[in-house]
Amino acid sequence: MPDYENILYEQDGPVVTITWNNPETLNAITPALEREFHDALDVANADPSARSIIFTGAGRALSSGYNIAGSEGIESEVGGGTQPVSEHLERWFRFSSRNPDMMMHLMTLEKPIIAAVNGWCIGGGFWYSLAADITLASDRAVFAQPEVRMISNSSVLFAALAGWKTAHRYALTGDHFDAQEALRIGVINEIVPAEDLMAKADALARRLAQVPSHSIRYNKLITSRGLEAMGLRNALNVGSMLSTMVEASADGPEVAHLDAARETGGFGAFLRARDEPFIPEPFGPRSEQE
Repeated sequence: MPDYENILYEQDGPVVTITWNNPETLNAITPALEREFHDALDVANADPSARSIIFTGAGRALSSGYNIAGSEGIESEVGGGTQPVSEHLERWFRFSSRNPDMMMHLMTLEKPIIAAVNGWCIGGGFWYSLAADITLASDRAVFAQPEVRMISNSSVLFAALAGWKTAHRYALTGDHFDAQEALRIGVINEIVPAEDLMAKADALARRLAQVPSHSIRYNKLITSRGLEAMGLRNALNVGSMLSTMVEASADGPEVAHLDAARETGGFGAFLRARDEPFIPEPFGPRSEQE
């Protein structure tokens, strides 16, 4: 069984479960976690005894998104602080240009992938849930892309699944939405009581494992290659280039107060400055409904 530092890899018969395992950061996506996750997918894909894959998160979240707080996060990889514009753009482009391949990796893998969203599903974690073949969500799940509030990018996968207008409702505001809304707009398949989520995912994974592997493989190819032929990969590539431009504008006057909050009060103050103007959220624990 593979040994990883940031994820858990477990196999029970034909079912492999990959768990993002940094619960203290709500499974924030670091470069190391992402590398391990994609390696684990390849390990499972190459194992003939593995017939289906579940991925989930430890603790209260699938993921809080890409890590912008710690030394192992995006800013350490692309470079923070004062640097030449050309260097800043080059680093962000190298980072962003990987995303299409990472999303397509899930979609083109031979084995079926079930995302089991157990709680918070934010930013890049949300993108990965979109790229899974099937997505089950706990009744406690909350989805959002709050990073757009500090100048960042969404994903065309959201519009591909939810539609232009619905995706814009949430991708342009960063607003939270719950599992019921996620089901309504078409970005998940089913809502499951939190205590039953993993059992339901396991049962579905075993159901998939009974289908001949060649049938699964070629039917995944029909959809994934069909979407590529319709231009999905090109759309993802364009999105990665545009995201570089988005990030290059992240030091503008409209977000100067966020940088000031972070410098004086730390990362928590930064998050409060970013999100408090949007409270109450439309759905979830920060809404008036709770």
